[in-house]
Amino acid sequence: MARMVRFLARPAPLASACCLMLIALMAAHPSASLGASLRGVAVWWDVLFPALFPFFVMAELMLGFGVVHFFGTLLDPLMRPVFRLPGVAGFAVTMGLVSGYPVGARLAARLREQEQISRTEGERLVAFVTTSDPIFLIGAVSVGFFHQPALAPLLAAAHYGGALVIGLIFRRYRRREPITRAARTAGVRLLPAALAAMHRARSEDGRPPGRLLQDAIGSALRLNIVVGGLVVFFSVVMELLARANILGLLDAVLQPLLRGAGLPAPLSSAFVSGLFEVTLGAKAAAESGAPLLYRAAAAAWVLSWAGLSVHAQIASIIGKTDIRYAPFLAARAAHGVISAALVFALWGWLGP
Repeated sequence: MARMVRFLARPAPLASACCLMLIALMAAHPSASLGASLRGVAVWWDVLFPALFPFFVMAELMLGFGVVHFFGTLLDPLMRPVFRLPGVAGFAVTMGLVSGYPVGARLAARLREQEQISRTEGERLVAFVTTSDPIFLIGAVSVGFFHQPALAPLLAAAHYGGALVIGLIFRRYRRREPITRAARTAGVRLLPAALAAMHRARSEDGRPPGRLLQDAIGSALRLNIVVGGLVVFFSVVMELLARANILGLLDAVLQPLLRGAGLPAPLSSAFVSGLFEVTLGAKAAAESGAPLLYRAAAAAWVLSWAGLSVHAQIASIIGKTDIRYAPFLAARAAHGVISAALVFALWGWLGP
């Protein structure tokens, strides 16, 4: 019996068992599965595709034209001592903060593919560039779900501040490994060196602008299709888990744990939904009926954990490189806790 349990606990048998369970649930609830698929397609086509596609194209173009290398040289004096990352990582950090997940991870993977960063640096980078975009945090969460525009500064400070804390923590991750050396000539001023790095990167790429644009659009389309497929898949999974009352079971298990920790039990629905999907988790946090402080902390945790749907997107992106998923998972768990704690710490200054 013990041997069988150990066998089933292995990744491959466990994944096979989960797939069989999902197939059985789909066969038992075909209409619900179809409806969930259509909702997932609608979310992808109406929201995610138009939001992510331009950023994916621009990221590829900026890599091809050497813009990333230009900003990388300029940011090198900041990124190297603060985060133990080469300057090119600074562009990925900026794009990740502005564009939201999974754009930062995509840039980190591309930098690793071009050997601009090492594997350890890629893992450091992916750990803290996976953040929500400001439009979603302000427009959808603060205004749309909470109906509290004044809550936006608090959530932003907790979420992005937590990401910076993760970056500072991860600077000690494998700290004995050397930082990738910047291609800057000694004695050359920063701006001329940045321009030289951009010209060198453009010359090494060599593709004409038309070919570069075509490749950028093709790459962005392929990545967006993967993102859309994962959104549809997790939409179906959550619907089936709800139909099988598995989500309800998780909710019932979590409620006494929250009470024991001194937190309102109604927050359990936010944590259960947010475990899988960030939008549903943030909406559940806003509608939980708990005091606003606790609802904001739960929303901060959901935004920072990002949901297994985003985790799957990141895993698919970094899976083409040697960047490992485990450091990213640890960073997301820590980011969630830190962001929630920052909500409590900053409530007196930034709370509505």
